[in-house]
Amino acid sequence: MVSVEVHKEYGYVVLDLVLYAFLNTWMSIQVGNARKKYKVPYPTLYATESDNKDAKLFNCVQRGHQNSIEYMPVFFVMLLVGGIQHPRIAAGLGALYIIARFFYFKLYSTGNPQNRLKPVGLSFLALFGLIICAASFGVNLLIRDWL
Repeated sequence: MVSVEVHKEYGYVVLDLVLYAFLNTWMSIQVGNARKKYKVPYPTLYATESDNKDAKLFNCVQRGHQNSIEYMPVFFVMLLVGGIQHPRIAAGLGALYIIARFFYFKLYSTGNPQNRLKPVGLSFLALFGLIICAASFGVNLLIRDWL
């Protein structure tokens, strides 16, 4: 059995989760506003150009949010696990990821899907760093008794 001590700096990791929850809520509000603006009723997930001249504009807003939701489980798990051993590094990477996600959404929402690619490198860099933090924690759990 291994006991794990959570450092007080882990609070920064938790605050990253809270910040992301606010970002996700804000993005969902933006999708709701786009539904009204571009007249895309529920439960339609994506507009079609044959039915709506503004389909591309709405779909860019919708995809920006949807893509963020798709990556959310990986981000949350890597942040929470990696933050146990590396709370400050994980919190910093988490903040970088959240900032990159905000700009990803804002740039995607312009209606030009290519704009979304500008902050993608930062978000993948942050996510990869979090994966390394989580892997480091896992390895350290396994080798603790050997050292």
